[in-house]
Amino acid sequence: MMLRSLFTFGLTVLCYIAQNGFRSYLPSRPQKVQKRPMITIQQDDFDITAAINTLKGSRTDIGAIVSFLGLVRDMNQNGPISAMTLEHYPGMAEKELETIEQEAHKRWELQGSLIIHRYGKLLPGDNIVLVLTASPHRIAAFEAAQFMMDFLKSKAPFWKNEQGDGKPQWVTAKQDDEDRISGWQASPMDGTKPKS
Repeated sequence: MMLRSLFTFGLTVLCYIAQNGFRSYLPSRPQKVQKRPMITIQQDDFDITAAINTLKGSRTDIGAIVSFLGLVRDMNQNGPISAMTLEHYPGMAEKELETIEQEAHKRWELQGSLIIHRYGKLLPGDNIVLVLTASPHRIAAFEAAQFMMDFLKSKAPFWKNEQGDGKPQWVTAKQDDEDRISGWQASPMDGTKPKS
């Protein structure tokens, strides 16, 4: 009886290996967070918790996940805002976000990152952008998220049109945003933050 069970088990294993290959039978090693771009540009809202879980997966070696969430404000320097319309250049926007993300991975020890950016008509309080960074250590995660957001705000091809009491206005680049970019570019490529 025992010999028959062992024979049946062995035959089952051999059939499995024949169908799926020998490597599929070996125990799997812990997987690393994918370093491929996790970039999404979408019209619909996003779920922050789901995005964090997507980045984290089942890993237990991540020490920090930092998030930046950008929201539509209800006013700007000119007065109240009732809505904002975000436009982007499809294809080019994704490529620029990927370049920003890759540069962050070169500068800091990141286990992964994720960017979600919305487009279309948004109302005050709506989510605009989510940037997540995962790292073994919090400092790298914080600095990389700040770097990615600074470059995303200034270099990614998104255009904002704010609607309020007066006529709609396109948002122009601000000098302090450009100064932040210059600070990062002046920093050595060793993951140090810019001088404020």
